[in-house]
Amino acid sequence: MPETAIIIGAGPAGLTAAYELVTKTNIQPIILEQSGDMGGISKTVVYKGNRMDIGGHRFFSKSDVVMQWWQQILPIQGVGSNEVIPNEITYHRKKTTVAFSANGPNPDQTDRVMLIRKRVSRIFYLRKFFDYPISLSFHTLQNLGVVRVIKIGISYVAIRLFPLKKVTTLEEFFINRFGRELYKTFFKDYTEKVWGMPCNAIAADWGAQRIKELSVSKAIMHAIKSVFKKSNSIQQKEVVTSLIEQFMYPKLGPGQMWETVASIIREKGGIIITNAKVNSVNVQNNAIQSVSYIDTLNGDIHSVSGNYFFSTMPVKELIAAMGNIVPINIQNISNGLQYRDFITVGLLLNKLAITNTSNSTLHNNLVPDNWIYIQERDVKIGRLQIFNNWSPYLVADPNKVWIGLEYFCNEGDALWQMDDKTFIQFAINELNSIGIIDKQDVIDSTLIRMLKTYPAYFGTYHQFNVIRQFTDSFTNLFLIGRNGMHKYNNQDHSMLTAIAAVNNIIHGITSKDNIWAINTEEDYHEK
Repeated sequence: MPETAIIIGAGPAGLTAAYELVTKTNIQPIILEQSGDMGGISKTVVYKGNRMDIGGHRFFSKSDVVMQWWQQILPIQGVGSNEVIPNEITYHRKKTTVAFSANGPNPDQTDRVMLIRKRVSRIFYLRKFFDYPISLSFHTLQNLGVVRVIKIGISYVAIRLFPLKKVTTLEEFFINRFGRELYKTFFKDYTEKVWGMPCNAIAADWGAQRIKELSVSKAIMHAIKSVFKKSNSIQQKEVVTSLIEQFMYPKLGPGQMWETVASIIREKGGIIITNAKVNSVNVQNNAIQSVSYIDTLNGDIHSVSGNYFFSTMPVKELIAAMGNIVPINIQNISNGLQYRDFITVGLLLNKLAITNTSNSTLHNNLVPDNWIYIQERDVKIGRLQIFNNWSPYLVADPNKVWIGLEYFCNEGDALWQMDDKTFIQFAINELNSIGIIDKQDVIDSTLIRMLKTYPAYFGTYHQFNVIRQFTDSFTNLFLIGRNGMHKYNNQDHSMLTAIAAVNNIIHGITSKDNIWAINTEEDYHEK
């Protein structure tokens, strides 16, 4: 009998693990996906022909393995597209030449294609636009005012001369990296909006993972070097991730990547079972024997056995599914793990109220941003996506504007409990109040709720190593992905955890240290 691998979850990590198994081994993957969609939070939601990217997914990685992996699934576009894409992109005073494949597919003629997109993100604060990351431009200085700029400069120099010796909280991480004034101006309010917690109650690990390379000095050096040096490669390995100026993007959104991967897995003999909610994990002799799942459509309960088990389900739910074999102290730590949930409101508009003052010429003179960070304290919206700028093919009518308003909340709080109609009107009023839209221009709307989008770095997170030691003790269990590891991974990090786990099986490596090390090392790309 062939060996089997039971994979819980059809997000980037779970699907990557299955793809690696069907292409590199004789192990048959069986994926159990709770929803009916492929891609997890990287799925694409379709509403009346308009496509939504939940959270925004740039397809960029410093890993050669991941970059090549993506391109094997969806090849990069050729030069024949009717869409005007400049060969030379200027952003943050850096000019980059995009290398198109002359024989690549034309996105106007086929869907199976990866676009090359321009990356523009800005901060909306004081009803003005600021570069992201903040640059020392005249525009920035003018927007901030002389007094703020002086305070920021003095506090940054002070922290460089006298850095904090002990950094345990996210607040201390930000202050040590950027100075107290810059932290208070551009990091504190937005971060607390995202997490619903003060920065001094969040572990520093989040900052170490998400912006470990970014600093004021690196941003300054990046701007100086850009004047003298051009990069001709989409890889951009020498560029700090937060400064990346171009990226790949599936024509029909991130979900297209994972729907295509799922099709390949099925073609090669893998099994994907949707609407399957895992509710029980059977453990014997330090190994997982089987899992049970409920068919959410009819309520039937099924059990499936395997040789290997990959879990991308939230750690809290995995531990609960193991039942009484879990020691009380580990149950308590697991129960104390917290998450941040996510609501996206999709709005179809005739136009935006904000106008394009950049050098970019886009259809309908639309502002060039992929997303805009909303730093204003008088609204709860955290970020705004402009789907037209991710891919023009996400919008059914190119003469309309299709945007996503992103809210961070907790299941059961006031925002989460609002009914859809009330929440949508609340969101429209917020964006109208800060001058980004005129509510009279709203044509249509929809709302998407996503549970456990962000594993939180507070609660009992500081004891998570105890849970890790417990789960690592099961020889055939591999925790991978964002929620599977309770670790704020990007999709490329999640993919790398899956690739590492499969490689461990192939090479007989029993330690899982290399899986947990991904996205904690200073440099995670592979040659």
